[in-house]
Amino acid sequence: MENRKTYIVNACRFVLALVFIFSGFVKAIDPTGTFYKIQDYFFAFHIDRWFADYLLMGISMLLSIFEFTIGIYLLFGIRRNLASLLALLFMIVMTPLTLYLAIDNPVTNCGCFGDAVILTNWETFIKNILLLAAAVVVFKERELIIRLITPRTAWMASTYTLLYAFALSVYCLYYLPILDFRPYKTGTDIRRGMEQFDPLYQDFYLTNPQTGEEMTDSVLNDTVYTFLLVAHRVEKADDSNIDLINELYDYCVDHHYRFYALTASSEEEVEQWRDKTGAEYPFLQSDDIALKTIIRSNPGLLLLKDGIVLNKWSHNSLPDEYALTDRLDKLPLSQLHTGENLRAVAYAFAWFLIPLLLVLGIDRITPLFQRKKKKDSPNKQEQK
Repeated sequence: MENRKTYIVNACRFVLALVFIFSGFVKAIDPTGTFYKIQDYFFAFHIDRWFADYLLMGISMLLSIFEFTIGIYLLFGIRRNLASLLALLFMIVMTPLTLYLAIDNPVTNCGCFGDAVILTNWETFIKNILLLAAAVVVFKERELIIRLITPRTAWMASTYTLLYAFALSVYCLYYLPILDFRPYKTGTDIRRGMEQFDPLYQDFYLTNPQTGEEMTDSVLNDTVYTFLLVAHRVEKADDSNIDLINELYDYCVDHHYRFYALTASSEEEVEQWRDKTGAEYPFLQSDDIALKTIIRSNPGLLLLKDGIVLNKWSHNSLPDEYALTDRLDKLPLSQLHTGENLRAVAYAFAWFLIPLLLVLGIDRITPLFQRKKKKDSPNKQEQK
């Protein structure tokens, strides 16, 4: 009977751990997406004006770190009392919240798994009921959680987990998500999606704000390389790398490539951006949500050809004069590199797993040295 109870407790513990790790990881690699979802929640509950954007971004990052860390703690049996308690409290808060979301539907989906897995609000509530039951079992019988790391080295694994989750979130905020689950990821044929009336692209449009001309087909069907500078709100866009953007526009003019800036801001705000940055490139109007979905950077840069997304850059990693040394068809940045996301994720896991395996190795080797030391100690006494 005791063995059966241990099996059930640890099965629940592993389910909780994997869900928390996955949820925390997809939030950590897309902190801006989580920030947008938190904004949606706060707007729905009419408390959005109480918090500045930087506070919401801080909540986004802390949430991902919290979930990922609790998941790792449960997975390896680190700090069993604390981890099981926090997991239970988290589910106690989230379960009634998701019930309210399912009934009232103030936001279309909870965003608990980012863009990786989209659940309806009712699906989310059912999922949380099951996780709450698992959390109750784990907390009640937390002493039966089998440790995979002894308390002697648990502090190393727990500390590194916190640092890793924080570093991953900061890296993906500064650059772009290392794994892109959105409909505009590299390699996507936007034109085909629109031709098939895919609802994921229903809000995508490009309009010349001065003439009212519809430019969507013209841009997507263009066989010439096209750079799209995406700034969903130019009044909030980072202008620290504006010189690089202007140089990139000059490069496009010299090589007869297309260059457009996409925004949902008003003409007055666009004019202020031009005055502030000396921008000479044309602007096109588009949907705010669609632009935030396209790229998690304000501004961010896309390279298109024949409607296919060939490359994406954060404003912190824009191609400069050292990368733009020739025509685009002769440069690697215009080549579609399949598998880039998988390689990035493999590196991310390697950065976490290799140090963790070293900790596990230390955890296993240390007792051997201690036993050897005890065994050798009487021999030394005899020699004396």
